[in-house]
Amino acid sequence: MAQKPNIPKGTRDFSPEEMAKRNYIFDTIRSVYALYGFQQIETPAMETLQTLMGKYGEEGDKLLFKVLNSGDFLSKVSDEELKDGNPLHLAARICEKGLRYDLTVPFARYVVMHRDELQLPFKRYQIQPVWRADRPQRGRYREFYQCDADVVGSDSLLNEVELMQIIDTVFTRLGVNVQIKINNRKILTGIAEVIGEADKIVDITVAIDKLDKIGLENVNEELRNDGISESAIEKLQPIIQLSGDNDQKLNVIREVLKDSETGLKGVEETAFILDTLKTVGLKNEMQLDLTLARGLNYYTGAIFEVKALDTPMGSITGGGRYDNLTGIFGMPGISGVGISFGADRIYDVLNALDLYPKEAVTSTQLLFVNFGAKETAYCLPLVAKAREAGIRTEIYPDSSKMKKQMSYANAKAIQFVAIAGENEIAEGKVTLKNMTTGEQQMVDADEMVKICKSTDLH
Repeated sequence: MAQKPNIPKGTRDFSPEEMAKRNYIFDTIRSVYALYGFQQIETPAMETLQTLMGKYGEEGDKLLFKVLNSGDFLSKVSDEELKDGNPLHLAARICEKGLRYDLTVPFARYVVMHRDELQLPFKRYQIQPVWRADRPQRGRYREFYQCDADVVGSDSLLNEVELMQIIDTVFTRLGVNVQIKINNRKILTGIAEVIGEADKIVDITVAIDKLDKIGLENVNEELRNDGISESAIEKLQPIIQLSGDNDQKLNVIREVLKDSETGLKGVEETAFILDTLKTVGLKNEMQLDLTLARGLNYYTGAIFEVKALDTPMGSITGGGRYDNLTGIFGMPGISGVGISFGADRIYDVLNALDLYPKEAVTSTQLLFVNFGAKETAYCLPLVAKAREAGIRTEIYPDSSKMKKQMSYANAKAIQFVAIAGENEIAEGKVTLKNMTTGEQQMVDADEMVKICKSTDLH
């Protein structure tokens, strides 16, 4: 008996319905990116290991999927090297390529390779799969999609403003209520400077983030356990107990950071972004959150994160400003800012809240029943007319029993079925059945098109 086929752990098949839902998300994101003047690029699934290695830290290097060289990949490996069995050394000898780990490093490589062709600032977006040899678990896959947008070659904070508008527009179109959190790496650096604990900024933000759950005293105790001095903890109190609207928070931070040039620069950058966004009128709330500390080894300015408000889920979008994207490839000085939508998490949110429009997941709208050769010959021009009108239309390929054809229509949630037998053909019409209401009426081709197009599919 043949062994049942399977797929690698951490990968997934997607059914037609799942693909319709995913494409609805991708198409929404793609259309909003284009609305703001971003252009799409794609990079290969494989990059050279020279491009990938050393860009994600030691742990990231271990999670890279490496691709064996073609042909006799062991030809250049000695017996001693094989006996030694050093996996990293062997991989370097038998693999020259790897699957991309994210879209950022390939984008940096793209900018450096094509710098003479690019018009700066360059606004690009990319929606492609990436691969990580991580341990698969719920919500974490070895193959998943990223939906990135970046602006490189411009220091203007208007880019940050536009990216926040993009986030707001995408989630408004998807019908998801979100909170957009903003912070700034320079503010965090300034806080660490003024309290004299420059190397403890991650511990500080992790502790402050627990304020709502464990209370002020326990936060202070956790800071002590992290080795932060009493004087530093005392200076942190206005930050830990920060409350009020964004302007009130910024005023407190401005006062705390009055002796930190870097910190004050972060305050002014954040104030500019928030004040400018007030003038354009976002549908979703912007919240200044000092506990937001994603990508501290990477981001140098604004940091963003988005959370859904109506269902429990982690971050569904994130991003920030970085100063030296292309420096890793010997082309320093190109600043950029970017965001990445978490397509898989957004998919889960839309499922949980049942927010997919019916037309986004309905494939065929109209099915013609097949009674035989004569009836099919009559129906085919009507099928063509319906398709020309933009109605997603099928004709059942076999002249099977009516019950089987109706079951097919029900299984695919097809809203209309067109039936043409002897009487309909004699009158030059079809009987059109609405599968939702059960109503049926004899109509000509123009009426058929009009009814199918005018029915509200929501």
